Amino acid sequence: MLSPESAPAIEVTDLVKAYKSVTAVGGISFAIRAGSVTGLLGGNGAGKTTTIGMILGLVLPTSGLIRVLGHDIGTERHRVLHRMNFESPYVALPHRLTVRQNLRVFGRLYGISDVEGRIEELADELNLREFVDREAGKLSAGQKTRVALAKALINRPEILLLDEPTASLDPDTADWARTRIEEFRAARGATILLASHNMHEVERMCDDVIMLKAGLIVDRGAPAELLARYGRDTLEDVFLDIARNRGAAAELAGAK
Repeated sequence: MLSPESAPAIEVTDLVKAYKSVTAVGGISFAIRAGSVTGLLGGNGAGKTTTIGMILGLVLPTSGLIRVLGHDIGTERHRVLHRMNFESPYVALPHRLTVRQNLRVFGRLYGISDVEGRIEELADELNLREFVDREAGKLSAGQKTRVALAKALINRPEILLLDEPTASLDPDTADWARTRIEEFRAARGATILLASHNMHEVERMCDDVIMLKAGLIVDRGAPAELLARYGRDTLEDVFLDIARNRGAAAELAGAK
């Protein structure tokens, strides 16, 4: 595992993704320190999910370079995929398979040596016992969240990419999910990239925040730095300033 003093866990250089006349990501560059939690913020269509897809190697960039744990995703994806994982509530597991069967499939895909033992560990850690042998399509929203997190953690990833992991969850379930993610990061020293619309979540979890607008990085900093720069009390107000191009956001836009 990389130490905080070593090369960035994720390094993106001049990344572009264009779909005919639409540019989803317009030439962004950033580096993420190993062991940190970085928030990726922006409105709908800002390029967050597309960026995560390119880092995973699921979306082919139009141009630019992505390095993860020192490997070029364009040419060496196979060397690093087993050290990464991903969670999104918008990606459903096969409904007819039980939770155990789903986790067994993913465990084998990630090359886990003792898949059954790892499933047992996750069943205890994430409170899956009650429904581990139930079909995935018959789970409640909160139960699906637990299973999605189990899938994301099954290989003990060094890089964890999260796309709105607590969307549509009630406050109690959302807090449970954030706590489990924080515990995993503390125990494993994992690097996390979190795309979210929940500003409370970002303020609580993130060491650094990248603000996207129309496929471009418009600002970046620790939550406290952004609050001070914009003279705001919450990241939600900072988000609105950037989205509506007012105050400090307008000054930054004019300087670019």
